Amino acid sequence: MDYQAINLQDKFAKFDERWSPKIIAQMNDYHFKLAKVKGDFTWHDHKATDEVFIVVKGQLRIDFRDGQVTLKEGELLVVPKGVEHKPFTQEECQILLIEPAGTLNTGKVGGDRTAKDGIWI
Repeated sequence: MDYQAINLQDKFAKFDERWSPKIIAQMNDYHFKLAKVKGDFTWHDHKATDEVFIVVKGQLRIDFRDGQVTLKEGELLVVPKGVEHKPFTQEECQILLIEPAGTLNTGKVGGDRTAKDGIWI
């Protein structure tokens, strides 16, 4: 077995696309994904799974139909399955997502913001 630490900033340096999560690790059936985000995303939910947002750099606001939560660097939020949400950030933000393999970033909403799944960096 080859044991190696994963440097998040080295991985973030490998891509520029926004709202397009990249897989950096797998634990059982869960993927750890990095994404650079800026601006508004689309309202969506994930019917079958919770979703974890961890802010690595910057600040991220997650809107809900009944409120909002702002995450700063080093903070995380678990969005329960089935809860509609919409991420937003004024400045570019770097996030780490933890979710089951195969989870689409837009849920079942689809559209031009749906990232290609399964891209490892």
